[in-house]
Amino acid sequence: MKHLFLILSFLAMQTAFAQNKTTLSGNLKDKATKDPLPFVNVVLKNAKDSVFVTGTVSNENGLFSLKDLKQGEYVLEVSYIGYNTFQKAVFVGKLNDYLDIGTIELAESTETLQEIVVEGKRDAVLETLDKKTFKMDENLSQGGGSVLQAMKNLPSLTVSQDGKVALRGSDKVTVLIDGKQTALTGFGNQAGLDNIPASAIERIEVINNPSAKNDANGSAGIINIIFKKNQQEGLNGKVGLISGVGALWQKQANLPTIRPQYQDNYKLNPSLTLNYRKKKVNLFFQGDLVSQKVLNKNEFFQRIYDDGSVIEQQFLENRTQTIATVKTGLDWNIDDNNTFTFSALYNRESHIDLGDLPYFNQNLTERKRLWQYHEKEINTALNTSLIYEHKFKQAGHKLTTNFNYTFHRENEKFSFDNYLPTSQSNDATHLIADENVSDLNIDYIKPLKSGRMELGSKLRWRYIPTNMIFIPGQNSVLDLGAQGWANYNEYIGALYGNYVYESKFWEVEAGLRMESIKVNYEVTPTHNTYKSNGYNYLQPFPNLRIAYLVNDNSRISMFYNRRVDRPDEQDLRIFPKYDDPEILKTGNPNLRPQFTQTVELGYKNSWKSGYIYAAAYMRFIDNILTRIVTAPTGSTFINSISQNAGTGRNEGIELVLNQEITKWFSVNVNLNGYQNTISAFSIDNVYPFNVSFQAEQQQIYSGNMKINSIFKLPQNWDIQVSSIYLAPDIIPQGRIESRYSLDLGLKKAIQNGKGELFANASDILNTMRIQKVVTSTGFTLKSRDLYETQIIRVGYARKF
Repeated sequence: MKHLFLILSFLAMQTAFAQNKTTLSGNLKDKATKDPLPFVNVVLKNAKDSVFVTGTVSNENGLFSLKDLKQGEYVLEVSYIGYNTFQKAVFVGKLNDYLDIGTIELAESTETLQEIVVEGKRDAVLETLDKKTFKMDENLSQGGGSVLQAMKNLPSLTVSQDGKVALRGSDKVTVLIDGKQTALTGFGNQAGLDNIPASAIERIEVINNPSAKNDANGSAGIINIIFKKNQQEGLNGKVGLISGVGALWQKQANLPTIRPQYQDNYKLNPSLTLNYRKKKVNLFFQGDLVSQKVLNKNEFFQRIYDDGSVIEQQFLENRTQTIATVKTGLDWNIDDNNTFTFSALYNRESHIDLGDLPYFNQNLTERKRLWQYHEKEINTALNTSLIYEHKFKQAGHKLTTNFNYTFHRENEKFSFDNYLPTSQSNDATHLIADENVSDLNIDYIKPLKSGRMELGSKLRWRYIPTNMIFIPGQNSVLDLGAQGWANYNEYIGALYGNYVYESKFWEVEAGLRMESIKVNYEVTPTHNTYKSNGYNYLQPFPNLRIAYLVNDNSRISMFYNRRVDRPDEQDLRIFPKYDDPEILKTGNPNLRPQFTQTVELGYKNSWKSGYIYAAAYMRFIDNILTRIVTAPTGSTFINSISQNAGTGRNEGIELVLNQEITKWFSVNVNLNGYQNTISAFSIDNVYPFNVSFQAEQQQIYSGNMKINSIFKLPQNWDIQVSSIYLAPDIIPQGRIESRYSLDLGLKKAIQNGKGELFANASDILNTMRIQKVVTSTGFTLKSRDLYETQIIRVGYARKF
């Protein structure tokens, strides 16, 4: 009955898709003299009934523009005393914000131009470039949490316990903030998503098939997080307060002799948004503070060795955390053609972790080890951006220069006690890693009659010096030969060109990005295993999208792109991480980039109260980036090393159904099913001992399901119920089992719409558990993570 209840209660979160409005521009000249024609009447009419839509007159230079045009079929009419009236059919689609009709020459003779017949088309619910937009204020069941927590309810996205976001089953996703990569979300990972409060975010954009103008990194796609920013005249803003409690009860009792796990964990999140606009200047500020306790990890392991021995283990991590986030800046409209924007994003996350790791025999009668640690970590990130935009006389014709500088410091102090049956020791480590990233982007957009042309370039320098100090005590377990320094240097140069074309029946987007990269990873000469390494390449990354419009409501689309996933500095990092001394994690400077080619065929059909979207996709992956665990012969110590694990393939079908059942109830169903194949591979884990591992080919049918619902009730009540089911899947050495959860959210508008009250509860049934089985040479590792998933929050926000 519980499973039936889940299926019947599955949630639907309403997705919001932006409606494009287009500006049409042109240039009027005398046909004989080629002189500009000022003050000419320009009128746009509906093609079906000749009803007036909008109009204007050309300026002194003969230029005109018609703004805020909706998708459809129009007739452009140009009239001027002494000249023949000009008429031309115009098609406005959804791909372009600007269209340039070009130069129109009016003749004094009686010559007439023959009308071109162009039929219109209806806007689809899913945007044609496959960019889906989700507003955070409509995500009722995760309000007050982090951006990472909010993402788990979005269609196509899944979230793992270790903070990775997967898009259609792949965690190789590039995360942007306001369209830019930052140290906060990682250059190749999603490290800081759990440190960004959802209250600071306006919306999240998901792009499955990015164009050449986007960075080539992120084979699964792009997630763009847009911070709140207002443009209203005068002073306005929003203030809010959210409080909550998590880990309401234990999912499983602790193993003996360790400190209790955190329960009834408090959550507190005040926020403030301010915006002041006057004349040519717009100032904005967004501030959020999060203070909370978290059951960050509660993982139970069972290690089963081929000789019959078994080790029972728990990994408990209690966290006290404070996160401050500030986004501020200004827009300066120098004149009608030039704009300057400065913005700064600051984030400081500090936490104290108390870790307990007991190790027992199978029947828990003998404790083999107790590992307890205290970790104090401060992560500081600052991202500054300078944007200069020049608009040419032609509407939509612009050149943008964007310079970004990002700094991120990871400061981790780690001390631990090692209790063995016959001895005790205390050790400590101190890591400082500074990330410095400088980006220069130049983008050029030229509107055309039936589309646009995009050109651009990018230069990046990324430098990360790291220093790991080991502080051994008596009977130390530290590998003193693995400490020291390492410097990461990355240089990227890229050029791209992208062309978009749109007509009555066809939409085409074709682009090519050429990317040159050089990575040097310099390692201290005293390291006992790893040496300096690096890689470089010059590679093309093409993209193609072709859509055929069957009729006003239906379209068929085909996508192709090639993308790359470059190893992040933490994947290369040579220092062992001692949070678990018997399952030791280390990077690998010998890693190489993962390349992926994706092909997708999609069909979309819309109607008045909803739509359906179906897509079949295939991914071909080379140099899979993952972690491989091995153990030396005769040892119970396991090493988890970053590796390239050969090739893989992923074929799947995704279905999105959105339907308004009644005015007060709507439902959204997202189904994603795929076959995941990982080819046979062999690797050598060289730290701390050289151990070879061979894996046979693995294959599984997997997927996930989300059914989302919104109830709009009287008295301004909104209710959201959400549920997620994730089917079993494979990882390069094993399998991850199914998991599911049920969430609930409530919101009520008060104070004439100026204020709102809300409450939500995640994982109501307390069912979210992540279970894995990893098989290696000589042992099998089973794990079950019962971390904090059940959280109740209440909040209030008011606009002013």
